[in-house]
Amino acid sequence: TTHYLFIVVVAVNSTLLTINAGDYIFYTDWAWTSFVVFSISQSTMLVVGAIYYMLFTGVPGTATYYATIMTIYTWVAKGAWFGLGYPYDFVTVPVWIPSAMLLDLTYWATRRNKHAAIIIGGTLVGLSLPVFNMINLLLIRDPLETAFKYPRPTLPPYMTPIEPQVGKFYNSPVALGAGAGAVLSVPIAALGAKLNTWTYRW
Repeated sequence: TTHYLFIVVVAVNSTLLTINAGDYIFYTDWAWTSFVVFSISQSTMLVVGAIYYMLFTGVPGTATYYATIMTIYTWVAKGAWFGLGYPYDFVTVPVWIPSAMLLDLTYWATRRNKHAAIIIGGTLVGLSLPVFNMINLLLIRDPLETAFKYPRPTLPPYMTPIEPQVGKFYNSPVALGAGAGAVLSVPIAALGAKLNTWTYRW
């Protein structure tokens, strides 16, 4: 059980670090106008978190699982902002999964060589993640119009062109999504440990 709970803790905390890296990830305006910073921060955080997580388990496919967790959490936050009255495009969900799949493929193809996973896999992530996310951002209607019409309540006053009418006192959908995910993850991890025990006995 401790093994599974540790994996849950690593997943949740690594996810929080990645989705807040540079504060460029959630918001369409910053992700678009600061694309270079976004790409560097996200590539780095994805590789660091996924490699740590993957080497801990030793199983190819773990990086993709890690990226899937982050994607789900981000969609929860996107839904929270949307529920507060912000437009659908106000939050952009980054494309992590294809890059993480390349990392897993490298780990598998090099027979679980951690140095090859870090060097080759990290390079592939750094090259692919900006491409996938540029395509992702091109699909957004008008990020600058969204930014000026629906500014974030967490911006300082001199950067806020229009006062938002909703969501003024609810500044943390990130915490909402991460908290809900963490709460739900623990019983699921415990169930997985129990199933593993039953399988072993059988």
